[in-house]
Amino acid sequence: MKKFNFRKVLDGLTASSPGGSSGGGSSSGGGLGAGSGSVHPGGTAGAAGTPRDEIQEILSSDYFQICKTVRHGFPYLPTALAFDPVQKILAVGTRTGGIRILGRPGVDCYCQHESGAAVLQLQFLINEGALVSASADDTLHLWNLRQKRPAILHSLKFNRERITYCHLPFQSKWLYVGTERGNTHIVNIESFILSGYVIMWNKAIELSTKTHPGPVVHLSDSPRDEGKLLIGYENGTVVLWDLRSKRADLRVYYDEAIHSVDWHHEGKQFMCSHSDGSLTLWNLKSPSRPFQITIPHGKIQRDGKKPESCKPILKVEYKTCKSSEPFIIFSGGLSYDKACRRPSLTIMHGKAITVLEMDHPIVDFLTLCETPYPNEFQEPYAVVVLLEKDLIVVDLTQSNFPIFENPYPIDIHESPVTCTEYFADCPPDLIPVLYSVGAKHKKQGYSNKEWPISGGAWNLGTQTYPEIIITGHADGSIKFWDASAITLQMLYKLKTSKVFEKQKLGEGKPSAEIVEEDPFAIQMMYWCPESRIFCVAGVSAYVIVYRFSKHEVNTEIVSLEVRLQYDVEDIITPEPEIIPPFPDASSQLPSLKSLSGSTNTVACEGMMKDSIPCLSVKTRTVRMPPGYQAELVIQLVWVDGEPPQQITSLAVNSAYGLVAFGNCNGLAVVDFMQKTVLLSMGTIDLYGSSDPYQRQPRSPRKNKQFTAGLTELTDSPVSLELERCKSPTSDHVNGHCTSPTSQTCSSGKRLSSADVTKSNRRGPGRPPFRKAQSAACMEISLPVTTEENRENTFSRSRSSSVSSIDKESKEAITALYFMETFSRKNDSAVSPCLWVGTGLGMVLIISLNLPATEELRQTEPVMVSPSGTVLTLKGAVLTFSCLDCMGALIHPPYEVWRDPNSIDDSEKTRKRKLVMYSPSSSQDMGDHQFAVICSEKQAKVFSLPSQTCLYVHNITETSFLLRADVVTLCNSICLACFCANGHIMTMSLPSLRPMLDVNYLPVTDMRIARTFCFTNEGQALYLSSPTEIQRLTYSQEMCDNLQDMLGDLFTPVETPEAQNRGFLKGLFGGSGQTFDREELFGEASAGKASRSLAQHIPGSGGIEGMKGAAGGVIGDLTRARLALDERGQRLGELDEKTASMMASAEAFSKHAHELMLKYKDKKWYQF
Repeated sequence: MKKFNFRKVLDGLTASSPGGSSGGGSSSGGGLGAGSGSVHPGGTAGAAGTPRDEIQEILSSDYFQICKTVRHGFPYLPTALAFDPVQKILAVGTRTGGIRILGRPGVDCYCQHESGAAVLQLQFLINEGALVSASADDTLHLWNLRQKRPAILHSLKFNRERITYCHLPFQSKWLYVGTERGNTHIVNIESFILSGYVIMWNKAIELSTKTHPGPVVHLSDSPRDEGKLLIGYENGTVVLWDLRSKRADLRVYYDEAIHSVDWHHEGKQFMCSHSDGSLTLWNLKSPSRPFQITIPHGKIQRDGKKPESCKPILKVEYKTCKSSEPFIIFSGGLSYDKACRRPSLTIMHGKAITVLEMDHPIVDFLTLCETPYPNEFQEPYAVVVLLEKDLIVVDLTQSNFPIFENPYPIDIHESPVTCTEYFADCPPDLIPVLYSVGAKHKKQGYSNKEWPISGGAWNLGTQTYPEIIITGHADGSIKFWDASAITLQMLYKLKTSKVFEKQKLGEGKPSAEIVEEDPFAIQMMYWCPESRIFCVAGVSAYVIVYRFSKHEVNTEIVSLEVRLQYDVEDIITPEPEIIPPFPDASSQLPSLKSLSGSTNTVACEGMMKDSIPCLSVKTRTVRMPPGYQAELVIQLVWVDGEPPQQITSLAVNSAYGLVAFGNCNGLAVVDFMQKTVLLSMGTIDLYGSSDPYQRQPRSPRKNKQFTAGLTELTDSPVSLELERCKSPTSDHVNGHCTSPTSQTCSSGKRLSSADVTKSNRRGPGRPPFRKAQSAACMEISLPVTTEENRENTFSRSRSSSVSSIDKESKEAITALYFMETFSRKNDSAVSPCLWVGTGLGMVLIISLNLPATEELRQTEPVMVSPSGTVLTLKGAVLTFSCLDCMGALIHPPYEVWRDPNSIDDSEKTRKRKLVMYSPSSSQDMGDHQFAVICSEKQAKVFSLPSQTCLYVHNITETSFLLRADVVTLCNSICLACFCANGHIMTMSLPSLRPMLDVNYLPVTDMRIARTFCFTNEGQALYLSSPTEIQRLTYSQEMCDNLQDMLGDLFTPVETPEAQNRGFLKGLFGGSGQTFDREELFGEASAGKASRSLAQHIPGSGGIEGMKGAAGGVIGDLTRARLALDERGQRLGELDEKTASMMASAEAFSKHAHELMLKYKDKKWYQF
């Protein structure tokens, strides 16, 4: 029995039960009726008592499945680095147990240790398609990279010792593991079983030594003799251990702690880096003292003493070249007297010393060399440097050491991400257009060589529709990314801060800013891909409308100022006898200073801030490069010392030429074509006589305004974090919802005089945000762990003087939507409307009366008026959408893009081309529509114009939605929701039948809540860490096709042959006897290791890999094909080796025969 059939039965029961329509209100009172529409099981809708034909819904639960697709960005909190020199792929381990594997652009894989323990070290099995990771929980893991989704084949958990260092010799199956106790264990990579062969610390050091040598910090076999293992201990002892004879060949001692060791390729010398900033070079022939001691950055003392100590050299690499001096590359080691010096990488090449300063601390670095063999000239060509927040590759082949241009999108976090938007299946011409304007800003000075991390294979796959991701940042920048075919490439960067004057410090003028740090942080974005109109709302209460142009222009920036404050003080004042109602505005000014409810109402240098915006727009003519150019800046202003509240909703319509935005005070509508303010009204005024709470409407008065909310966030970091949450009207942390209207921004309370006295202690002119709580601090996650903390926080953010009416008095605008629809019950035709959703779950429809002709549109005013229609839902309204009578999504009207600065006159003078929803095209179309409205708690579908609630679905009782979007999938539509308790849900439209409900991701911090967004074709994304974007799909079809879209990490590459060492080198250059590790470490000779020392845990890598490749018969075929490929590959290699050996034997026979003929007749004394 299939799941979805059972679900459909439940859906029918839910829909038909009386409880299914709860919270809709009564059918009277301005069209509030959720209960007035009939709801039929099976999806038949009744509207206004008239039965409608059943709309055939295509989607069912079979179309949905949740699956992570790809992760973009810089690995958060990196800890380890590894490189396969043959496959040319790079691995980065992180503190949260993640591993990112990178190859050529498009080859980018993320895998995660289940334990979440930090990755200590990574080691590739070179050219084997496998990776060993060592974790902080003392577990070794073997990852299979021969599948698109790497999985663990084996794990080995050490029980009694902590792992500190691992080393896997090239083409060996025995892994050396050093521990904190100073012991060295050996693990068989194939079986992942511990060998009985152990090098105990007390056997390695001299018996006369009284102290423990410390943890093992280095292990490596001698390039000259694989039977000799170099063991470095933290206290400065280095031991060369003979594996065959099981004794120390030599020991060296130094009085400074060792951080790293590296061999010269000939195996006669090795170099150590120490904690005093010194490098010591040791010769195996004279181990009693260092052959050379250098402190590269130490000052040479005048009296000939040893140079002064420097900071520790954390890592050194000693790489030789055939045609030049060796490279000595190290991190750290700078002088202590240069406290301000940035983290540096030093490259010593001959007598030249180059110091490369980095922007962030160095985590690790690796030198990339031409050969994987340790006993050959290394020929280094690049250095990969892993920083805390960046990854750079330095070109060693050029004397000025330029860096390579990084093809990966690892600069997402260049400035912290504050919001995201995702657009799938957008117009195909957008990506090349955005790239063309963005390419002009490319940086110069990069290396001209190809990116050296070029391994793996990737193709476009079957998914061809264009996708664009937009990220808003704390510094006011906006980045457009090409996200097609699960890749990510930067297209274009827009700096919104360029429309404002730079803030000059120390002028002594009172600051009008409402945030001290990151005043340009992006809070909201709205993009219409068809018209290319782009709009942003910033944290400093401003909105900027941008138009796209391919041409540069010099122009002045037009700006408007809007007063959006609202006063219902007479209703909610707790002590009415203290504040009598003033009949005229002038008489109330003196008392306002002492009685206002804000910390910012104090006089500043004798003047109260009034009618001034938070930021200053540039007044001079500015050059605007091709791309997005500012059309209009709209700023909310201070009123009577009260700061403007942050914007909570934003919408633009290019066909109407209007932008609308709202906050917890009210709504503003601006005509960006005529540059005029059409509406600036408090939320209660929008209701008129339809106010369900029967509040006394008041117009915004010039001199008596108030603001609460921003000022109260100062003492409550959690409340501030909530302010950033997508749902701006709920107190919620970790899935708890206290009240749908209790968020600080929507509280219209008036503080008592005692409260004001306390709040005014902060001092005059002080902004209501502290530095650490700026709206762009997305990196700080503030999950509250205890119920006690939560209660304390919320009680602190709301004064005890709040009355019960307070909840209704200040109502945030939480959702806006322009649409051609029926604004009133008796309308017979659709007209332009603005749908307004509030924090109390109220939906208002604003009528827009546009001029009849295009010519009049530029001169005649647009009439904006509330229609009187009010609908209700439970919880703050999140999203709107409109369907036609057949259940198809109606796209809002838009203007077809034209270049406003075109050189072609015909383009400039061409009339605006509008794409409208036209009901006249068909007799059946336009007689009614479906309005889909979703709030934090429930979704409703109304029939228009009757305003009958056809379907209602109570989505959650105990939690609340953070994001809801109406999206297209498989040529149909559905409602996708993300809940604060981590559930992702989809519902069919219009019947709101549940099709998917998966507990995907608990909201552990507000970053996820703020950045989660759905888009068409079953895709979604969120910021999984401050530096990474995680993309996922909820489409079954995409899950099935994902294997074809992902890159291959492993490609068959022949291992380069070792150089011919020559007869004399072979005779005198190293050990004559061959070294058989199997014979030495195998169970037959070494015995079994103690069972209590380590526990073997089998992994699911092989099985999962095959499952991922395909299912059923296709899986069997895939397995057979893979086996045949591998077998064929091995046979091919065997054939080649056999042919090579035969050719070598023939040559040897020929030379031997010639030699015999030459000396056949000579006597012994003639030689």
